[in-house]
Amino acid sequence: MFRLKSDYKPRGDQPQAIDALVEGIKKGYRDQILLGVTGSGKTFTMANIIEKMQRPTLVIAHNKTLAAQLAGEFREFFPDSAVGYFVSYYDYYQPEAYIPSTDTFIEKDASINQEIDRMRHSATSWLSERRDVIIVASVSCIYGMGDPEEYRGLSVSLREGQIIDRDELLRQLIDIQFTRNDFESERGTFRVRGEIVEIIPAAEFEKALRIEFFGDEIERISEVDTLTGTALRHLSHVVLYPASHYVTSREKMDACIENIERDLDQQVTAFRDDDRLIEAQRLEQRTHYDVEMMREIGYCSGIENYSRYFDGRNPGDAPFTLLDYFPKDFLVFIDEAHVTVPQIRAMYNGDFARKSSLVDYGFRLTSAFDNRPLKFHEFEQRIGQTIYVSATPGPYEKQRAQQVVEQIIRPTGLLDPEIIVRPAEGQVDDLLGEIRKTTENGGRTLVTTLTKRMAESLKSYLREMNVRVEYLHSDVETLERIKILRSLRLGEFDVLVGINLLREGLDLPEVQMVAILDADKEGFLRSETSLVQTIGRAARNVDGRVIMYADNITDSMFRAISETNRRRSIQQAYNEEHGIRPESVRAAVKELMSIARDVDEGAKAVGMDDEEKRMAIEKLEERMLAAAADLDFETAAKLRDQMLELKGEKTMATNEKSRRGRRKRGR
Repeated sequence: MFRLKSDYKPRGDQPQAIDALVEGIKKGYRDQILLGVTGSGKTFTMANIIEKMQRPTLVIAHNKTLAAQLAGEFREFFPDSAVGYFVSYYDYYQPEAYIPSTDTFIEKDASINQEIDRMRHSATSWLSERRDVIIVASVSCIYGMGDPEEYRGLSVSLREGQIIDRDELLRQLIDIQFTRNDFESERGTFRVRGEIVEIIPAAEFEKALRIEFFGDEIERISEVDTLTGTALRHLSHVVLYPASHYVTSREKMDACIENIERDLDQQVTAFRDDDRLIEAQRLEQRTHYDVEMMREIGYCSGIENYSRYFDGRNPGDAPFTLLDYFPKDFLVFIDEAHVTVPQIRAMYNGDFARKSSLVDYGFRLTSAFDNRPLKFHEFEQRIGQTIYVSATPGPYEKQRAQQVVEQIIRPTGLLDPEIIVRPAEGQVDDLLGEIRKTTENGGRTLVTTLTKRMAESLKSYLREMNVRVEYLHSDVETLERIKILRSLRLGEFDVLVGINLLREGLDLPEVQMVAILDADKEGFLRSETSLVQTIGRAARNVDGRVIMYADNITDSMFRAISETNRRRSIQQAYNEEHGIRPESVRAAVKELMSIARDVDEGAKAVGMDDEEKRMAIEKLEERMLAAAADLDFETAAKLRDQMLELKGEKTMATNEKSRRGRRKRGR
């Protein structure tokens, strides 16, 4: 069961918000809103609701960085429960695509992050075993996965004293996508030494299961360290879940292949009847290859495109997703709902548009359409009681909510930041002076611009002025983004420049100033919602202030400033009534996720100018030559690739490879 561990008790608006939302859940309200300002402890409120309701919970965030932050916080609140992290496991992903105008086919190319894949397997296995589970997910949770009943039904249960032939156990492991590897310790593998079988589950890196046989009887089961082989603890019973979420029994596989071949014949005939012989031959060749792979090894590249057959779904039926792994009474929190809900709504259309050309030109069977994210109405049908969490709820949430609960008062007594409006003329010089004041005071600064070009120019100018500044933009990989934000908090630099990446959910208590350049340019980045969210980034520090550079007060600015002042006055009155002196939020600077430590610094050219790149390349070259001298050619090759990427040569080489290799003429 969930047991919340914290040094704090609910304070301010938190007790009434917790009670009201819990009462709403008990009354059967399907949709509620927690309208909580930045720094009011919304995550703590969510944790208290989870403890009171004792139900499995899904928390959906709109990006991996915020999901990582939330997962870290929930792990601290519930150290004895299972807190999972479920996001896309691709470090790099180039989806399969066909461009008819140039007759160019681009094959799927992807790099899977093994740590994130392990955490995805942990999430699904926990949901199959226990109820005290919180899964923090991105929109990856609405993308197709395997059938949860098949996933659980194919699990292998082992007990001490069980009678089972060793070779039969090995066959069962192979059937659920485990592979034999007697030399390396990798997830989803097993090794055999006489009457001892060691298995590394898909949800583990550092621990293996040692199964010791005496004849056909399991004599002992132990959990062991994969590196040292040291026994960690004795187990009487274990359950092994499949090493892939796309797994099926041999009997079902044979039936699926029959259906695939039947649909292939129909589609090929249709192409030939239309005198589209190239498309017919292409589809036949590609599908036969996939079918042969499935017959031989039970798997093929792109097997997810055939998931409809394995799941027993009809054309057009919704795929199985992470939502189907939850029990029916699960709770859902949609964090920063004003951003997350539109994101969920948009996923299906983009996927369908890309696959249309693949199907129309014979690269895929029509079943590829059914390997997709959920449509929005399907998502609505699959979630149960939901709490939308946002400081600025959108129209969809407001329309559906049966109750809106405000959480405006911060337990720390912190006021919403003071807002200063200054002329846009000379904004950069004025900003420089304010940055220096903030830095001297030991604070950090966030600066938001409207364009990437302006952000880059501002970063270069500030560096020339000896300001320690970094630039956060959309090309920065997820784990590197986590690392940059952590470096800002540690004081490794003082100013972070961005466009629209500095708004929702970032917990940065050290930020004393937020500067909004060109605040009067109406649009998505300067809407009321965006401005309120950006202002909130300075609301975790007692000295927090916001400077808007504008020549006119737009309607969005007026509403954002008015709402901020309303909240500020409510907090001020509460502080005076209870004798509270505002204090900055104190949050320990820690790794949001252990995976952040695995990001290699060498290949990341985030925000580097030419001089920094030159120095980084020299260091990498020294390490590469040293590794080669030690005959460690694998490390040397990785360092060489990082060096080429910094030089820009790797990108050019990759593009050349794409033109010659991956991009194949459709004929």
